[in-house]
Amino acid sequence: MALTATLHKVRMNISDLHRHYYQEHSLTVAQHPSETNTRLMVRLLAFMRHADEDLSFTKGLSTDDEPELWQKSPDGRILLWVELGEPSVKRIKQALSRAEQVVVYSYGGRSAQEWWNKHQTELGLLPRLQIYHLADPQPAQLSELCARSIDLFATLQESEVQLTDGEHSLDLMLDQWR
Repeated sequence: MALTATLHKVRMNISDLHRHYYQEHSLTVAQHPSETNTRLMVRLLAFMRHADEDLSFTKGLSTDDEPELWQKSPDGRILLWVELGEPSVKRIKQALSRAEQVVVYSYGGRSAQEWWNKHQTELGLLPRLQIYHLADPQPAQLSELCARSIDLFATLQESEVQLTDGEHSLDLMLDQWR
């Protein structure tokens, strides 16, 4: 019997002070059976940082030719392509050939740092690419906010994100690697 996705009902109240974006989003997000709570919450964090009426989740782990999130223009152009983790340089180059901007959210400890150290020079030469890193222990702290029903209030200012679910508060700092 195949495992099925877990559905999460998510309500996000986003106050992005840098972009002057103040909206509430109600979403149903599918968590792939192989996806950890940490990865799911990093996806939601990426959504918060780029929230827009045209931003949407894709099939993600279920398909090789789509990112985790993308923003498309009305004419079908891909304006924003968001990847998570440690994508290959080849995948990033393919994304850059299809999208106007590519953003990678790396998270965790040693493997993420090793990925960056290995590819830093080559990635540094690519245009329209931004890479952010959520360093330990922040990903684990973020995963503690994961539940079947998630109600988050987010205040964003540049690379700082303050999250609360009414009971817990979390201050996150994203390092910009590129």
